[in-house]
Amino acid sequence: MLTEFLIQADNFVEWLFSLSLSNIINTYWFLFFVELPRYYLLEYLVIGIMTLRHRHMEEDKLMALHFLRRENPLISILVPGKNEGKHIYKLAMSLKEQTYRNFEVIVVDDGSDDDTYLICTDLERNGLIDHYFRLNARGGKAAASNYGAQYARGKYVINLDADSSLDRDALEKILIPFYLDSEVKAVGGCVKVRNYKESICSSLQALEYLKRIQVGRIVTSELGIYHIISGAFGAFDREVLQRVGYWDIGPGLDGDLTQKVRKAGYKVKFAADAICMTNVPVKWYKLYHQRIRWSRSLVRFRIRKHSDILLPNRNWNFLNWLSNMENIMYDCVLNFLWVFYIINLLMTFHSHFFEVMLLGYIIRVFFSQFAFLLVLIVSERWREDLFLYRFTPLMSPYTGYFLRLARTAAQLQELFFMRSYKDAWNPKKTSRYAQLERM
Repeated sequence: MLTEFLIQADNFVEWLFSLSLSNIINTYWFLFFVELPRYYLLEYLVIGIMTLRHRHMEEDKLMALHFLRRENPLISILVPGKNEGKHIYKLAMSLKEQTYRNFEVIVVDDGSDDDTYLICTDLERNGLIDHYFRLNARGGKAAASNYGAQYARGKYVINLDADSSLDRDALEKILIPFYLDSEVKAVGGCVKVRNYKESICSSLQALEYLKRIQVGRIVTSELGIYHIISGAFGAFDREVLQRVGYWDIGPGLDGDLTQKVRKAGYKVKFAADAICMTNVPVKWYKLYHQRIRWSRSLVRFRIRKHSDILLPNRNWNFLNWLSNMENIMYDCVLNFLWVFYIINLLMTFHSHFFEVMLLGYIIRVFFSQFAFLLVLIVSERWREDLFLYRFTPLMSPYTGYFLRLARTAAQLQELFFMRSYKDAWNPKKTSRYAQLERM
């Protein structure tokens, strides 16, 4: 076995030295001309410029914080969920530790069949939450959020998952962008993984969240093309939320609401230092089903519902167009191009396909070191994040194969069969209503 391995290694080295630089670039054009400019060069450029402007940006934030504290507006924290009783107490206690204190907590129970009713009525009686509403029949997250929003009295509404936990200054920091720019009417918080040590699956998601959410959304926010405020932690101007019709039914409702705010002519921003910790799936099959649901939403909302953003009409906006095009191209179109790219590699280099794939993997692992350095530059807890460095060699197969294949399968399902309307994540009656409304 060792002898065979040494022969393979020797063949690989011999093949490698037979390549020229132009051979490598032509072979891995997808990496060098599609992925490198977007996920490495652009991100380093934007973060580099922000680093040079850091002092000025911090001065602006201090001024915005001064205006926030002087106004001290009431904010409404909206917590929808089903069977989340075990999380509500921890969330309520963590909110008591927030540096920003002027808020009300509204919990909407979406037809739970656990002890949520007993737990939440007790919390309401003891003043740990302000309002508890129970929907006897499950209507889905959008229905629960919309019900609770009707009772919100705050200037801003913060949507929060029940199993989330916030850094002590997270509420304050997610409100600051509203005071930096009066045209900002929705702000996304930075979601990071709490259970990152539980399995390899959760560790890779933690690394993905750092790269795609913290770094990626800093960049898209700075460029004005930020396109999804996470449902786990997002803040909205209450009047604008009402004006755009709150949340629509379906998987992907967070990205849908973000699009509606953008189309109404307002800005959306990402607050990278407003940290929300959440748990992610620790089993691969659960992660796969989660990503199938997320990826269907791109077709359902960006390609179908909000296709008008892509068309030259009276309300056409370049940044909205660019935001959707960037998302559709990199998370949909290029997935299918990648499949043809791999098939072409197999047909062209069938006798050296193993060597071609191995070299491609090595190049991506090399690039992942630069990506991780960028994570450490922007992270507020980089010492903890260093734990994840050991998983960088696994990121290429995780993002390049597992996630890409899940996205491609989901988008084919949605394009041809509209499977999001049959997703158990939503009750059948609400999905049926959404489908009929579309027709």
